[in-house]
Amino acid sequence: MKSKSTKIYNYSAKMDQKMEVDDSTVNHEGIKQYYISKIEDLQLVNTEKTQNLRRLEAQRNELNAKVRMLREELQLLQEQGSYVGEVVKAMDKKKVLVKVHPEGKFVVDLDKNIDINDITPNCRVALRNDSYALHKILPNKVDPLVSLMMVEKVPDSTYEMVGGLDKQIKEIKEVIELPVKHPELFEALGIAQPKGVLLYGPPGTGKTLLARAVAHHTECTFIRVSGSELVQKFIGEGSRMVRELFVMAREHAPSIIFMDEIDSIGSSRLEGGSGGMFTVHTFS
Repeated sequence: MKSKSTKIYNYSAKMDQKMEVDDSTVNHEGIKQYYISKIEDLQLVNTEKTQNLRRLEAQRNELNAKVRMLREELQLLQEQGSYVGEVVKAMDKKKVLVKVHPEGKFVVDLDKNIDINDITPNCRVALRNDSYALHKILPNKVDPLVSLMMVEKVPDSTYEMVGGLDKQIKEIKEVIELPVKHPELFEALGIAQPKGVLLYGPPGTGKTLLARAVAHHTECTFIRVSGSELVQKFIGEGSRMVRELFVMAREHAPSIIFMDEIDSIGSSRLEGGSGGMFTVHTFS
């Protein structure tokens, strides 16, 4: 019996030792899982903070850009007003001939930040108030009413569509088509090229169709405008629209301007008349 009880004691001691080892292993695994979950939580928080930081940096950059823009606008507002002119031609690398309305034409200098290669005829520029130096190139400004006028790149009408106007077609070829296709002939003869032609007749006789045919055969942009659209109540508005009309024609050059109902602005000048009476003098 003594020997048997000893064996039972030894077995029981081994079981207690095994249970202690298993308990320590379980505790170690639990602590490991706890710290892993904590690390994952911290990583999520770190990711969220990083995203918020990037969002705030983007907002900061956007606000800084707005501040710079407002500072530039404030600086421009604090500067003295500039004269607006139109470039006639470049004289040399540092001087440009500019037309200022209504003062006249002036030869002006260029600022250091202006490249002469960016200066093109008919472009709008800003001149300093004190020295008349050209310091900025302005975008072309066209009245919305002018930009809405009918513009066709190259009409599809031909001379064959015009019937009974053989004499008029021959004359308009000499006056309009020949200077466009062969300007060297006029230069060789030393004569000025015709600037336009007056078509008159009752409605429906083919005036518009003939003008479209000329634009087709000369491969010119066809700009159609009604004379009544240029009649404005206030003096100077109609003249300004005419100037902007020709600016748009230069941008689409070569171009042909067809003015329908020209008699609406071709009235004789009267004392105390409205602005529409004086628009016709802008064409001269």
